[in-house]
Amino acid sequence: MSRSTGRRDDTTIGELYEQLETLEETVDDPAERKEVHRTMTLVDRLSHNGMVNRVITRFTGKDKAEAFVGSIIVGIPLLVEDGVIEIGAFLAETPTFLVANLALAVSLVVGILYVADFREVQINNPYFGVIPRRPVWVLGIAFVTATMMMTLWGRVAWDEPWVNLCQVSVVFTGMAIGGSLGDILPGEEERVRSE
Repeated sequence: MSRSTGRRDDTTIGELYEQLETLEETVDDPAERKEVHRTMTLVDRLSHNGMVNRVITRFTGKDKAEAFVGSIIVGIPLLVEDGVIEIGAFLAETPTFLVANLALAVSLVVGILYVADFREVQINNPYFGVIPRRPVWVLGIAFVTATMMMTLWGRVAWDEPWVNLCQVSVVFTGMAIGGSLGDILPGEEERVRSE
C-alpha cells in the first residue's frame, strides 16, 4: 500500500469516527445508541490493533480531566518540596530567569503535544486562527491547579504576591509537563478524538 493511500484511509476512519460520535449524540433510542457505541468500540479496537492510526484532533472535557490528573500526579511531589520556595524566591529576584522558565514550560508542553511524536495531535479551530486550544488549556489547567494547591496547602500566603507568584510558577512548570503527558498518554479505552 502506498503512503498516500494509507493517509487517505486514516482520514476516512477519522471522518467515520466523527460521524459516529455525532450520531451517538443525536440517537434517542437506547438500543440504537448501544449499536452506535458498539460500532465505535469496534473502530477503536481496530485502531489499537494497528490497523488504523489514531489521531487526536479535538480537546474535550475528558482531555481536561486527564490534564488535571497529570498535573496533580507530577505536582504533588513538588508541593511538599522546600526547594520550590527557594527557587521561586530566586526567580522573583531575577525576572529574566522567570520569563525563561515560563518560556521553557510553554516550549515543553508544545513539544510534548506536537513534536515528541507520542501521538499524532492535529490542530483544529485554533483561537484567533493561530493559537492551538490544547496547549492553552493544558497550561491554564496547570497554572490554576498549581495556584490552588499552593494556596490550599499553605505553601504561599500571598503576603508577598510577586514572590508567591514566582513560587507558584515553579510548581506550574512541573504540572504543565504532567498535564500534557496526562492528556496524550491515555489508557486503553481512549477513542479517537478531535481538538
